[in-house]
Amino acid sequence: MANYRNLIVWQKAHKLVLLIYRLTDRFPKHEQFVLTTQLKRAVLSIPTNIVEGYNRKSKKEFIHFIDIALGSIAEVEYLLEFAVDLGYIDRTCINEVKGLIEEVGKLLWGIQKSKLMP
Repeated sequence: MANYRNLIVWQKAHKLVLLIYRLTDRFPKHEQFVLTTQLKRAVLSIPTNIVEGYNRKSKKEFIHFIDIALGSIAEVEYLLEFAVDLGYIDRTCINEVKGLIEEVGKLLWGIQKSKLMP
């Protein structure tokens, strides 16, 4: 089995998951089964799709999973903005997260455009 842990995009996506999980601890308890769950599922989808795609047999399949990860990163970005608008987190608290989202997004786009396995 290929070692996805060596992929920079996976490493950064994993760090993003950890940050989001810690950040959602601040959300109100009444959001535990709504916004918190949706945000955690979306962010976890990013590295898991990288892993699944990386271990597929073809470049075409890998790119398909990268496309899914790109959709998930857009979802995470929106859900964070939504959480800020609701006042669950302060905009200044998500600077590191937004930077990491941008990095992961650029790396995913690079893979998707190159149509190559890393």
